[in-house]
Amino acid sequence: MTKRLILIRHAKSGWDDPFADDHQRVLTERGRKASATIGNWLRRMDYLPDRMLVSDAARTKETAELLFGALGCNASVVFKPMLYHASPDTILDLILRETDETIAVIGHNPGIAMLAHGLVKDRPKHDRFSDYPTCATTVIDFEAGVRIGQGRCLDFIVPRDLG
Repeated sequence: MTKRLILIRHAKSGWDDPFADDHQRVLTERGRKASATIGNWLRRMDYLPDRMLVSDAARTKETAELLFGALGCNASVVFKPMLYHASPDTILDLILRETDETIAVIGHNPGIAMLAHGLVKDRPKHDRFSDYPTCATTVIDFEAGVRIGQGRCLDFIVPRDLG
């Protein structure tokens, strides 16, 4: 059975209050638009998750809510405190516990980017894959289970690519 992962970095968040708790930062207007744009792109491409694992930070929750609204699918959404600034190993461990065919993860850099880099056999020829900007999204397929260096990168996109 093919397993598909959709790895998404949260959308652009603000630092309006330099004394604010990082966990409570919310999206900027640009981030809100990017979340919906990526959700619409995922729907158009038929990259629909069965389950979404989301960090419990305010900016990832907001990204998930806007993205999910644009997706129009019946995915279950689970907020995971462990995903807040998680290492690639922690994110992978959470993914490996899941039985659904298509799993989306909305998390933070550097963990989400490092995991995307580590999972794919061949990196996409996109100049932003190396720095994985906000709302960057990678779609990866696996033929024999999720394993490091064994994923086939189907797509990588950033909101700016979509206008």
